[in-house]
Amino acid sequence: MRTREQYIEGLKKLKKNLYFRGEKIGRDHEDLEQSVNVIAQTFDAAHDPETKDLFTATSHLTGETINRFCHVHQSTEDLHNKQDMTRALCRKAGYCVGRCMGTDALNAINAISYEADKANKGETAYHENFLKWLENFQKNDLVGSCAQTDTKGLRMMRPSEQPDPDSYLHVVERKSDGIIVRGCKVHISFAAVADEILVLPTRAMTPDDSDYAVAFAVPADHEGVKHVVTPHNMRKREHIPRGVDFGAVDSYVIFDDVFVPWERVFLCGEHLHGSLCAGLFALFHRHSYSGCKPAIGDIILGMVSLAAEINGIDKAPHIREKMSEIIQIAELGYAAGFTASEMGKPELNIPGLGTVPFGPGAYIPNAIYANVGRCHTGESVYHEQEILCDVAGGIPATFPFEGDLVNEDLKPLLEKYIKRNPNIPIEDQIKFWMLFVDLNVSSLGGALNYAGMHGGGSPIMEQIAITSQYDIKAREDMVRALAGMSEKDKKKDKK
Repeated sequence: MRTREQYIEGLKKLKKNLYFRGEKIGRDHEDLEQSVNVIAQTFDAAHDPETKDLFTATSHLTGETINRFCHVHQSTEDLHNKQDMTRALCRKAGYCVGRCMGTDALNAINAISYEADKANKGETAYHENFLKWLENFQKNDLVGSCAQTDTKGLRMMRPSEQPDPDSYLHVVERKSDGIIVRGCKVHISFAAVADEILVLPTRAMTPDDSDYAVAFAVPADHEGVKHVVTPHNMRKREHIPRGVDFGAVDSYVIFDDVFVPWERVFLCGEHLHGSLCAGLFALFHRHSYSGCKPAIGDIILGMVSLAAEINGIDKAPHIREKMSEIIQIAELGYAAGFTASEMGKPELNIPGLGTVPFGPGAYIPNAIYANVGRCHTGESVYHEQEILCDVAGGIPATFPFEGDLVNEDLKPLLEKYIKRNPNIPIEDQIKFWMLFVDLNVSSLGGALNYAGMHGGGSPIMEQIAITSQYDIKAREDMVRALAGMSEKDKKKDKK
């Protein structure tokens, strides 16, 4: 397993294919430092004696100890551990830890490539390709980023119906040694500081969309791949240190007629499996949210409590009510994820078919509970912000900048007028409000809220997944029996 230092050195060796403010930059650019620091913590945790048991796993391919972020889930315990690992690290980092997208993508591809080969009756070698790729990925402890979301063009049209065929990434040529792909994947978190990019379909497909049903992996600096990056960082500090520097970075990842060798292709043209691949990644990723969103809830709860104490209103009855709301959001999200883990099986619920064995035996979380947890926490993002705003008051919106807080003439005056609770050192009050501003009243805070709402699929997507897979008919029958109603005419129902 790699160390923080080895990961950072590896990034420096990648070719410059990142674009920021009109210029090409390297992975060592100052605006990417905080994002690199976040990913680096996933390596620290795997080597820390206090956390390594949670952050490492045994590879089902080699039997060697690997970073859990490179692991294919082999049991319900693995699903539980991924959830707890995510919550533990997000608490420490302050928000998203950036590496779960790659984990969720490789778990989806593991099952999809196997099922596609089975349907193709051995004419393809997708799963063999994937396992060879995975063994190298695990051995070198690489960081993966999942590129799923397409630009989508006109939202009411399918990929093959778009005026611009490049609105969805697709295969433009099949050759004896590989494929040529073109398109753009957007809002791709931490791709700029990853080693590998795993590309997946983004939606359900029809036979006409077969060229868009493609999955593969390429190095992040692969020929023809261009990243247009948007870093999101905490404000730089020179005088007043904070406990952690959090940052994130998103990319428009452009595939400009990119060649992908066949050994890195895991799906190509199987539209039904492309549809399942899109949904399966979403399922794994929504399950990850049952770790990260409760962790963010933990941090929000801490901010609400401290803001109330600093403002001298911590004993007010409405504060207890608001803190209870935050706790319920976080712990119900975690409970749903825990249940999704506990009910996980090597099976998938496919609308119209029900629950069927799926993949080579790796474990898949329960779809209903994973989606319920993600939907519940996603819909609560702005309500949590409303609570923070209510308890904090207006001070975060106009809080002085660091330079003013350390200015000789202003320092004593600002400390006098910022101070609220005389029992809390003014230095701590200032540090608290500065963190509050970083996470909630800044360009970073705005981006995090949008990510919390839409990452892993907007709530409407979870609602669709829940209602399409839940047995609503069985509940109708319960009520019919209780009411003494006649049985529903199944023939008419089919019409």
